[in-house]
Amino acid sequence: MPRNITVLLVDDHAMVRRGFRRLLEDDEDIRVVGEAENGVRAVQMVRELNPRIVLMDCAMPNGDGVVATRQIAQSHPGTCILMLSMHSEHSWVRRAIDAGARGYILKKAVDFDLVPAIKRVLAGEFVLDREISLPTESRPEQGFGLTPRELQVLRLIVQGKSAKDIADLLDISVNTVSAHRTRIGRSLKCRNNAELVAFAIRHGLVHLS
Repeated sequence: MPRNITVLLVDDHAMVRRGFRRLLEDDEDIRVVGEAENGVRAVQMVRELNPRIVLMDCAMPNGDGVVATRQIAQSHPGTCILMLSMHSEHSWVRRAIDAGARGYILKKAVDFDLVPAIKRVLAGEFVLDREISLPTESRPEQGFGLTPRELQVLRLIVQGKSAKDIADLLDISVNTVSAHRTRIGRSLKCRNNAELVAFAIRHGLVHLS
C-alpha cells in the first residue's frame, strides 16, 4: 500500500524528531518527507516538499512555530498543521488556532496516539488534546445568532460526536441534526467541522474538558 500521507516534522530537538519519525513510519500510510529544526526552515521546506501534514513545535528558537503556522496556512492552505507543544496555557492554544493550526496536542500526553490524530485532521476534523480545557467566555447574547439548540449541537460537534451520536443524545433525527449543522455553518461562515471547531474555541462558544 502506498504511503500517501506525507509529513514534515518541525522541532528544534533532533531526538524528538527521531522519535516521532519512528512512530509515524510504523504506519504503512505515512511517509516522513523531511525534518526542520525551526519555523523559518519549515516554511522553506513546505514550499519545496508540499507535505499534506506538518507536525509543528509551538515554541522554537530562530523561528516561532506559531508565526510559521500562519505563513504556511496562508501560502499553502492545502497543508494541514498539527501543533505539538509543551504549553497547555489557553493563550498558546488560541494563538495556534488563530494562526491556522488544525489541531493542538500536548507532548507530555503519553497516552496520545499521533497517527489517528493525523488521519482525523486529514478527514476534516479539528483535534484538541483531551487535557486542555478552555473557558467559556461568551455571554448568551454573543452567540453569533445561534439558537440554544444550535449551540448545543455545535458543542457536541466540538466534542467529536457524529451526526448519529448527536441525534441519539438529543432525541432528534439525523436529518434534523444535518439541518442544524447547515444553519450553524451558514451563520458562522464555516465550511466544515474543522472550521466550526476552530471558530467555537476561538470565540469562547464551548467549554472543553
